[in-house]
This record gives sequence, C-alpha cells and structure tokens, in this order.
Amino acid sequence: MENKDKKKIFIGAAWPYANNSLHLGHVSALIGSDILARYFRKSGHDVLFVSGSDVHGTPIVVSSEKENIAPDKIAQKYHKEFIETLIGGLNFSYDNYTTTATENHKKIVQEIFLKLYEQGDIYKKTQDLPYCKKCKRFLPDRYIEGTCPKCKFKDARGDQCDECSTLLDPKDLIDPRCKTCGSKPDFRQSEHFFLKLSAYQDQIKNWVSKSHGWRTNALGFTNKLIKEGIHDRAITRDTKWGIPIPLPGYDEKSIYVWFEAVCGYFSASQGWAKDNNQPDKWRDFWQNENSLHYYVHGKDNIPFHTIIWPTILLSYGGLHLPDRIISSEYLTLEKKQFSKSRHWAVWLPEFLQKFDADTLRYFLIANGPETSDADFSWKDFQQRTNKELIGNFTNFIHRTAHLISSNFPDGVKYPEKLDEQSNGLIELAQRSFEKVGTSIEKGDFREGIRLVFGLAEEGNRYLATKEPWKTIKTDPREAQESLAVCGQIIHCLGILINPFLPQTGLNIFKLFRKDYNLHVWEYEEISLFRFEKPELLFNRIEDAEIIEEENKLGKN
Repeated sequence: MENKDKKKIFIGAAWPYANNSLHLGHVSALIGSDILARYFRKSGHDVLFVSGSDVHGTPIVVSSEKENIAPDKIAQKYHKEFIETLIGGLNFSYDNYTTTATENHKKIVQEIFLKLYEQGDIYKKTQDLPYCKKCKRFLPDRYIEGTCPKCKFKDARGDQCDECSTLLDPKDLIDPRCKTCGSKPDFRQSEHFFLKLSAYQDQIKNWVSKSHGWRTNALGFTNKLIKEGIHDRAITRDTKWGIPIPLPGYDEKSIYVWFEAVCGYFSASQGWAKDNNQPDKWRDFWQNENSLHYYVHGKDNIPFHTIIWPTILLSYGGLHLPDRIISSEYLTLEKKQFSKSRHWAVWLPEFLQKFDADTLRYFLIANGPETSDADFSWKDFQQRTNKELIGNFTNFIHRTAHLISSNFPDGVKYPEKLDEQSNGLIELAQRSFEKVGTSIEKGDFREGIRLVFGLAEEGNRYLATKEPWKTIKTDPREAQESLAVCGQIIHCLGILINPFLPQTGLNIFKLFRKDYNLHVWEYEEISLFRFEKPELLFNRIEDAEIIEEENKLGKN
C-alpha cells in the first residue's frame, strides 16, 4: 500500500523502574503505546517505538538494600524479566527496548547536561536537604516520606506525591521521616545542580496552549502547574548510583533519574539508529518538524513529559517537542490500591504463566483507566473474557470457520452481487478501517476496540438471520454466499484486531488456508475463502481458576 501522506511517527513509552516485577497497573499505562505503533506501521508510516528499563535512582537502591544485592544485579534481573514479559509475553513491538545503563545513554545525558550548564540553564545552588543521623546519609526522594501538603496523603515521597501527582521538595513534607529507620531527619546544606525551569515558563505556556490531542488529565494538570508557577528543580542527588556529573568534584553525587530518564527517549533513538548501521537515522524523527511524537505513560508521569522534558528540549534546541500526551489514570485491584508490602498485586510474570496474554490486553483496553480510574477484579476479568472475547468476538469466527470447513472443504466464493443485508454488513466493515484508525490516532483505544467488537457482533446477527446451517440443506448456493460474506468479515477482523490483540490477529489468519496480507490497514476483497478445521482461539476461564487467584491476594 503506497501512502502519499507517509509520516515519521515517534512513540515513547514510560520507562519502568527495574526494582520489582511489573504489575497490571504498569501494563494499563503502557498498552496504548504498542497499539499506536502497530497501527501506524500497518497504515504505511515509518515508526520508531522506544522505551527501556530505568535502572538508576533510589528505588533500585532501596530494593538492593532490602535484598542485600548490588543495585546493578537487581536492575539486570528485572530488565531481563521486563523483556520476557513485555516483549515475549505481551508482544510489545518496540523498535528499541534498552536501559539507562548503556554507555550510549550515559554519553548523551552528559552531553545534554553540559550544554545546558554552559548556557546557564543548569546552575549550582546550595540547598537544605534531609539528613538522617541514625543512617548517616542524606535522604533522596524514596528514602524520605511524610504527609503531602496538598492532599494530606500520609506516604508522599520527597520528590512527588503518588496520590495527587504534585511535585515536591523534601522540605515541603509534613512530619517527614526516614523510610529506613523511621526517625525524623535534620536538614543540612548540600550543593546541587538545578534546571532553570522558571526561565521557560512562557515558552511552555505558549506551547501547551497550541497543543492538541492530549488526554484531559494531562492538559488540566499541566495548566494547573503553569498557573501556580513553574519552579526550578534540583537535577542531582547525593547518591553514586546514577549517571556521573561530568564536572570535577562531584564524585559522591549523580544526575538525578527524572532528568536523565526522560533523556532516554532521545538516547534510545540514537542507539536504535547505530544498531541499524544508520547512525544519523534518528534525525528523521527528531529534527523533522513534520514528524509526530506520542508519549504514553501513567498520570504520575505527566509533569515529567509536559514540563521537564519539553524544557530540556527547548533549552537543548533543534529537537521535536511532544505532540500527543497519552496519560492514563490509575488502576486499582479489587477496589484497593496495588501494594507490594501488603501483597495486594497481580504480578505480570505470574499472570502470564496461567492466562493468555491477549485476554489481559483485551481487559485493560476495554476496561482500563483510559480517562478515569478503573478497577481490575478477577470476576470481571472472567466475565469479560468469557462473554465478550469468547461469546461474541471469537464465537462468530469459530462458527463461520466450522461451517465452511465442515461443509465446503474447497471453500466458498465471494458473490458477484450482494443482497441488501449483506451489502450493509460489508459497508460497515469498509467504514471500520477509517473509524477504528481515527480512534487509535486520538488515543481513544477503548472506542477503537469497541468498534471492532461491534463489527463481530453484527456478524453474529447476520449469521443468525441467514441461518446457513439450515440453507446448506435447502439452498447450498445461498449458504455459500452468506458464509463467504462472513469470511470477508473475518478477514477484516483479523486486520482490525491486530493492533489491539496481535496474537489473536495472527491466529485468525492461521485459520485461512491461504496467506493474506495482515500487514496493511485497508479493506481488501477476497474471492475465495477456505478454512482449516478451527481450533478455539481462547479457552473459557473457569470459576475454580478465579477463586484460586482471589485467595492469593493479601498473602505471601
């Protein structure tokens, strides 16, 4: 398919901390990135889809101290697991999934740091920071907790409140405490480097005012921060675990994770270009005003993508700013927040050992926290899988394939002329490509998959009306024609469902005895449909399986 409007599409998915297994809440924030990448590739555009494991910062060090394992060993362990679960399990189609530990990333972050420092957008300043006398160390973000001054959440961190997403400084916390020993810290002076965010307030405000295609939560929260005034923030910490500061005399400090991790989108792009022996290829995406940049993450990451990263890009100069901000709300589990300490979580590796990956993709797309907080319950997961995914979508495909393979082993020919009902169904299928595509481009993934399932539902209605299992005996030609129309709908469903449920799309096409083109996003009329004897695309989820999973919650 020749696409005259071919674009360069960059998709950056948030980088998960490599300090623990991923749970379903993480996946719900990231799933949209893969849908976008798969759709735009099928639509004929050039796509660069990057992300990676964030292996620096205090979350890694906290985990390493608890497990008495070196930070790099912890990070390597979970990076390997992320590759196995995100790519091997959920079929995320990254062009480059890397880590913040690469020499490429270190080099680029330090180059950005030095350029911003030399032009005055990074400066040194002495500040009062929490110091724990008992632990004998300064307390970066995750080592200090207290009550959020904005929403009164009792377990806010020293850099951000997970409840209301407000960016914080440790001195802002009410009743601060050392997370390790629980004692109240003193505040002592320490010299650090600050990013001059305040100097870019007007440029950020102007950029945000002209932006479109953002999720409502991102736009609202960003405008709120701008109205309150954007403040300069320290971008270094008193820890050696991170990217070294490229200036002499700061061996005990490092560049802080929220500065260097967002630079990972840029470094991963350059790494991808080098790995493909085209070292300047990244310029097609980053130095191209006609490229389109999507950023996909949870709402706790909004300020990093709408204030901090754009400021870094503006200061550095010559690089493309974000275009679409796709930020999800929170996912809860059985109406409660995910919690490692309370063992209240569904971990991705364990889920994938027992359940089909596309059942999770379906649930989190159709019922995820796209525009408001959502809840994962095991019973709801079971019901949606059995009723919607199996009872509606795959039921139509299986029934049609079974009728054709059992009664017409040589296949059924697509009719030269359609009756009114058949024509109406085919026209719906033809319109679906544009409608579903538009929904995906807008980041409205729930609506996109609803439209796909709506086409399958209309196929079921068509089958119920035509009753080919009866007309096979009385009018075989009519049965063949109606089944061929259904075969055409299945062909469309295989393409339309693929960005959402990639393995399901492939499995649908395996039912055909002839290979059709799954890699384009357009309606194609097929002349003959021959099906293998169909196997079930999904197995029903039984009550016993759900009870077993429910009983695990809250237990070691």
